[in-house]
Amino acid sequence: MIIRDAVKGEFQHIKELRLQSYIEHAKKIPRTHWEALKQSILSDEETQEGIERIVAEIDGEIVGTVALFSPEIEAYKGLLEGQLNHPELRMLAVSPNARGKGVAKTLVSECIDRSKEKGYKSMGLHTADFMESAVRLYTSLGFIRVPENDFIPLDDGIVVKAFNIKF
Repeated sequence: MIIRDAVKGEFQHIKELRLQSYIEHAKKIPRTHWEALKQSILSDEETQEGIERIVAEIDGEIVGTVALFSPEIEAYKGLLEGQLNHPELRMLAVSPNARGKGVAKTLVSECIDRSKEKGYKSMGLHTADFMESAVRLYTSLGFIRVPENDFIPLDDGIVVKAFNIKF
């Protein structure tokens, strides 16, 4: 497995991979929540400066991706303004065909390593209970809940839960 920065020509493929990865959640949540999540998944948001776009490649194929937002970038526009002083992991996605090969764990570890190298003392992320495997992964890697940074983006009761890991 090769972990590397994505190049501009791969951004459309990365969006499609994210959609393939997240589509399984569409039936678990209200349609309006899925549409908002889908819009975020397919956005060009991560192309701005201060966001590292990282991919995992196996046998020449991109099978996983994640975005690492620096603290200077507002990862959740209008929801947590000025509250996050650490890098934030977002949009972790693994191709359904590559699951069980350690891709997600390797991408999260890469984000942790990059955050440490830059001198940060912690890294955060947000997820929701309907992403059961993601919650299990993050807690198994040592992330702890930070409820004061939770938010509810829509009026549907789904809480986007904050997690943090200290180094």
